[in-house]
Amino acid sequence: MDGAALIALVPVLVVIPVWLLAMVVLWWPLSLVSGVSYAQVALGYLLLGVVLFVPFVQRRLLTKMIGARKPTATEAPRLQKAFNEVTQAWHLRRHNFAVGVVDDDDLNAFACGGHLVVVTSYAARALEHDELCGVLAHEICHHLGSHTIALTINQWLIMPVVMLARVGSFLRNVSIAATDNFARGNDYARVAGRIVSTFFAAMAWVFGSGFASARYLTNRVGRSAEFSADRRVVAMGYGRQLAAALRHTTGSGSSTHPPARTRIARIEAVLRPRRGRHPSTGL
Repeated sequence: MDGAALIALVPVLVVIPVWLLAMVVLWWPLSLVSGVSYAQVALGYLLLGVVLFVPFVQRRLLTKMIGARKPTATEAPRLQKAFNEVTQAWHLRRHNFAVGVVDDDDLNAFACGGHLVVVTSYAARALEHDELCGVLAHEICHHLGSHTIALTINQWLIMPVVMLARVGSFLRNVSIAATDNFARGNDYARVAGRIVSTFFAAMAWVFGSGFASARYLTNRVGRSAEFSADRRVVAMGYGRQLAAALRHTTGSGSSTHPPARTRIARIEAVLRPRRGRHPSTGL
């Protein structure tokens, strides 16, 4: 675990209070019909989240949740060859990683859970072998640095928060429409309708704000994790390959990924003195 993994815990700490409130909203109707305690509901939800770190569940469930699929007959040999090279070079065969593919025409890849590496169909199809090794090495380094642990926990905790934000927004619209259509001639009914719609608006705002804050912080710490994984890739001998892969994209970056040109410049800055010390290796 490196420093980026610890920084990634910040969004988790931010979302916990909002998640605890979401558990209250979910627990209350359950308590009316079953007598279950709040602690049981909250603890049960946390225990279900632990299952997401089981490799079999990641392959079967988490892959589907993020919209990934198994590599095709064309993609599988290329991915397997690159994956085998990296894991054998780093003596990582025992880690039991799994590879998935997301259909996308852009170069991208990401790591999630504790064992899953996902690349886009473009990366699996268009990258040269060395470049594909660099991309897979980068995602594996996210796992080696434990960057994905806090991210997975955060995603699990935020799910009921997002759901309740959407429910609140939906019920607010429904109550406003019902008030406008059925309470026009009754002042008391109209006031009651406004109170109900205000309640649901407040509910949507509270949970929506919690989600927005957690997402903002996740995006900020995500950039730190990218640079950390890049440094680890260089240290383990695949910096040149990763830089070559990044040259396939001219994007200005995303909310979680720094611009490719920035990452390339930082990688090459580290590689430059290494080339001077080890000219025979090319690193």
